[in-house]
Amino acid sequence: MAKHMQDKEGRTIEYLRISVTDRCNLRCRYCMGAQGIPPKTHAEILSLEEIAEIAAAAVDCGVRKIRLTGGEPLVRRGIVTLCRQLKAIPGLRELTMTTNAAGLAPLAAELRAAGLDRLNISLDTLDPARYREITRLGSLADALAGLEAARAAGFARTKLNTVLLGGINDDEIPALAALTQNEPYSLRFIELMPM
Repeated sequence: MAKHMQDKEGRTIEYLRISVTDRCNLRCRYCMGAQGIPPKTHAEILSLEEIAEIAAAAVDCGVRKIRLTGGEPLVRRGIVTLCRQLKAIPGLRELTMTTNAAGLAPLAAELRAAGLDRLNISLDTLDPARYREITRLGSLADALAGLEAARAAGFARTKLNTVLLGGINDDEIPALAALTQNEPYSLRFIELMPM
């Protein structure tokens, strides 16, 4: 008999999100302060081997999809190796990642070859100055280069996540939606959560 986990409502749990780092290369205004957060030491976070061990146990209990998150997962040293280790777990059907894509361009092909199946990319604006204003540190050119590298590497069904900020980027809804006309992207607008 196959093992599986259920929540208290009796729903089968097949999806696991794993935060691989607390660090991020951006300081998005809706996510963290300008100074970032105090980083954890290496001793305070799981090693790649520990993450893989926990993931294997979860798959043994019925998890079929794992999403890697952060912080920003691409700043975690060894992320390609981790993807390869996770994709090798018997029974795992899908390995995905949520990223801001700022560091994706040089890694996209390696991540695809390592078995990463799909990406969710955070993209809140198509205006370079506004991107810099929202992210405090980021470059829209880097994010768009990451998006293009993902497409070239063969990632399909990429989801674009846009946090709508009233009076800041809500005027860009048509331009962001237009990205889905010529490419196989799906766009999701995310409500800003007051924290």
